[in-house]
Formats: sequence, C-alpha cells, structure tokens
Amino acid sequence: MARTPRRALIIGGSMAGLFSALYLKRAGWRVDVFERSPVALTGRGAGIMTHPEMRAALSELAVEAGEDFGVPVPGRIVLDHAGNEIGRLARPQIATSWNRLFELLGGALGAPAYHLGRDLVRVSEDADGVTAHFSDGASETGDVLVGADGFRSAVRGQLLPEVQPQYAGYVAWRGLVDERDAVAAMGEDMFAHLSFHLPPGEHFLGYPVAGSGNDLRTGHRSWNIVWYRPADADRDLPRLLTADTGKRHELSIPPPLIARGTIGEMRDAVARLLPPQFRAAMDKAQQPFLQPIYDLESTAMAVGRVALAGDAAFVVRPHVGGGVVKAAEDAAALAASLSAHQDVVDGLRAYEAARIGVGRRFVAQARRLGSYLRHDFASEAERARALWHAAPAQVMAETAVLDFVRDQP
Repeated sequence: MARTPRRALIIGGSMAGLFSALYLKRAGWRVDVFERSPVALTGRGAGIMTHPEMRAALSELAVEAGEDFGVPVPGRIVLDHAGNEIGRLARPQIATSWNRLFELLGGALGAPAYHLGRDLVRVSEDADGVTAHFSDGASETGDVLVGADGFRSAVRGQLLPEVQPQYAGYVAWRGLVDERDAVAAMGEDMFAHLSFHLPPGEHFLGYPVAGSGNDLRTGHRSWNIVWYRPADADRDLPRLLTADTGKRHELSIPPPLIARGTIGEMRDAVARLLPPQFRAAMDKAQQPFLQPIYDLESTAMAVGRVALAGDAAFVVRPHVGGGVVKAAEDAAALAASLSAHQDVVDGLRAYEAARIGVGRRFVAQARRLGSYLRHDFASEAERARALWHAAPAQVMAETAVLDFVRDQP
C-alpha cells in the first residue's frame, strides 16, 4: 500500500510561502498555503534585483523564467550633486518585478493549494501533529507548519513574542517613473543602469523594471526609485506615519494616506539634494510610498513541529537585495532537512542549524551597508567605519551583492 504523503501547512502566501510549498511538494509532501489577505497579492513591491542563486532555485523547481523574466542592467553609475558621473562599474544583473516572480511561483504551485482569506489566530501541537486555527473558526492539521508570513508574522508572534522589529533609524521613499519620462530626464544610458546619488547621510538609487503588466518593450518600462533618508525614531517617525486625519499608523502607512505635508517635505528635499537628472525624474514619480526600515532577528527558526522561513525569521534591510534568495534557500534547506530525517522535530532542528547563522549574516551585512544613513555617531571611529561604506566605489561594489554570504563559514 502506498504511503500517505506527509502534509505541510504553510502560513503566508508571498515569496517564502511559495518557495516553501514548491520545495516541499517536490520532496513528496502534500502542501497547502494559507494567506491572510482576502484578495490576490498583486502590486506588492516594484523591483527586485536578481542573483544566480535565484535563477538556480527556479531551475531546480522547474519554474521557467524565460526571456521575459526582467530587464538587463549592465552595471552601476554614481552621480555627484551637479549631475556629473563620478563612478561606473560593470556588473550585469537582471532586474525583475515582484509581480512577475509571484506569478511564476504561484503558477507552478497551482490554485487548488493556495487559500486566500485564511487569517491565522493560533497554532497548537500534540503528539499527532500541528494544527492551524483560523479566524473563521476553521482549523487544519498537518505534520509540520511553516511560518512564512513575513515581517508581521503571526506564527512568530505566538512562538517568540519577545522577538520584535528594531527600527534602523531611517526610511525609504519608493516610487515608479514611466520610462519615457525617466529617459527624457536622464538619458537612456543612465536609465539602463543601477544609478546612485549619495547625499551626506542619505542614499538614492534607481533602476529599470518592467512596466505595467510585465511590459518589457522599450518605452513601456518603468524606473524604480528607492531613497533612504534618516528619520529620528522619536522626533520624525511618528510624524511621517501620521495621516492628514491625525491617525498615527504603526510600523508603516498606506501610500494614499501619507500626509500632504509629508509629501511636500520630500519634494522640497528633492529640489535641495538630488542631481538635476534625478530631480527631473522625481517630478514625474507616481504615487510615492514610505517604508520605514527595520531589522529583525529570530532567536530560533524551529520550535517543535513549527518552522520559520523568510522574513518571518529574519528581516534584512533592502540594501543587500537578497530577501528572495534567502527565502528560497530557507525553503530548499527546510525540504532537504525534513527529507533527511523521519522525525519532523529532528528535521526542523537540522534546518535551524543550517540556516540560523546565514540569517544572522544577512542582517549583519545589511546593518553594515546602512550604517552611514544617519547624521549622528557615537565617536569619530564609528563615523569613519560607517562612512567607508558610503564611498561611491563601495556602494557600487556592495549593493545587491551576495558574496558576503559565500565568503563566510
């Protein structure tokens, strides 16, 4: 008689959840993904810089990225305040979109295994398995539960309530500019590259991504903007997260609710701080949104029959550009560890041993890269260490590069 496949309950339907489902399914598990959102996850985020590790994961899962996976980016350019080029580095990469990758992974998994509107309220465990209890009163039981529900993970909140996000001291303004407007402002060469400007204590970058509907035709793409700006936790952040109605939002604020005065302050800073090419492009930016930057380090990645993966375990600042790779490699290690151990708890312990150190290295590298994004330092030695990462050559060499993970044991 054929053995009944073991069942995995995966909480969270974004990148970590989909990668976990696909790797476990490939290893012979029956998988179900439960996403709290009642509507499809579209439009979540703009650009993603890809890496060979991401392409390797897609290939291993037989997910065909194809020629329309993203926009080739030949390298990096840095401008000074006057708009003069002060650095250039050849570093070919592909810039894809969150939507495109999500569509590929979701299509590979298939709709029957993906369940929307399932909001987890608690997890329970006994000798026979682990059960997810949802807000609609329903429950599901499996052999293992994977918390892949991101930054605000309900799974982590129950298992490790002491693990909380730590504000990094700065925010990112993000937005998109239509290719025609961006090229008119800066020219085709600059549009095509990962282009930087580095005001004191700040960091601006932009790069090309697909346009609406994953449109990769020349003239129909977009320029993805990220601008890191210091914001004091007590003085600035509460104001930035307060809408015109006076309502203060926690952790983040929906883009349409950002106060008009806050948008105005950002526009004033554009005029003062950015090179003319970037100023002209920013004038055409679509609805900007504000992203406070946080770190999060879990003290464990496995508790009993429950595992944490992706951002539910470690939240890494965007400078590294490796969040998707980290999620994919967490998923691959999880499936491999469970396959190597008949006992689920033993398999999850092996998974944690394999991945927790990697997660810590990601967070540490992101902190190093963002260490200069402030105006105050405890000492001159601290300032010097931080500002080393702000040099144009270092920014070009270190941003969205994963060599640091491979170079360490």
